[in-house]
Amino acid sequence: MSDRETNPRLEELETDLLLEALLRYYGYDFRDYEPGTVKRRIRESMLAGRISTISRFQDKLLHQPAFLGRFLRGFSSTGLSTFIRIWHAGCSTGEDVYSMAILLHEEGLYQRSRIYATDLSEDVVKQARIGRFRSSVADQYSSDYKKAGGTRSLLEYFRKKGNRLLIEPALKRNIVFSEHNLATDGSFNEFQVIVCRGILWNFNHRLRERVDKLIYDSLSRFGVLALGPAESLETMPYEDHYALLDEGSRLYQKHGTNVSPRFAGMEGKHEKLG
Repeated sequence: MSDRETNPRLEELETDLLLEALLRYYGYDFRDYEPGTVKRRIRESMLAGRISTISRFQDKLLHQPAFLGRFLRGFSSTGLSTFIRIWHAGCSTGEDVYSMAILLHEEGLYQRSRIYATDLSEDVVKQARIGRFRSSVADQYSSDYKKAGGTRSLLEYFRKKGNRLLIEPALKRNIVFSEHNLATDGSFNEFQVIVCRGILWNFNHRLRERVDKLIYDSLSRFGVLALGPAESLETMPYEDHYALLDEGSRLYQKHGTNVSPRFAGMEGKHEKLG
């Protein structure tokens, strides 16, 4: 008789460690998926691979990319890939990230979403993760919220502590804060929405082209890219593979094709999606 049958607590621990490893190493986050379905998929894969323990299964996933691919395809066939993945690149202290969380909440989409908020500064990421803001900015935030079409009182999403406002913990549940350097790091997942506002203008042409490719590789087909008000994709290598959805908001949608005409014949050199 296997350990899984005699020790369900051990199975639970091994499952949690497996899901955490998938998130940390590959960027795939299944922690909030329906537990029963996740466990069934793990057991099916273990049976198919003749693997006796979840720990050995985790070793296979981390060291054999082909094995990981088969495992992920199983999730796609069950419909679990309907989660909305959003990447805030250059999240700063988190104002835009929490604004997105509030928007998704009011549209009834937050529970089906996962927001990845990244910045190159460890200190900035820590500050954003805390979700603490000066109460003196409450009036300005409330005004911006109403102008953006907010349907409630913005202060419903905060708790007051002294002269500070703390974001409600429920709005942090589906946000992953992490360090990521656009100048050196690669793609870590595939996203339906990427927000990269007020960043490109800081880079020279060579670095803008690198970030352009990183965003392209990370954005799903027909995904949406949001840039800052003074930014655009003009003269970028992948410019022709986006349609401008809204000029005022600088929203672009990725076309269904996969390779920019400017890179024709170089498909094999592109990085794979994370």
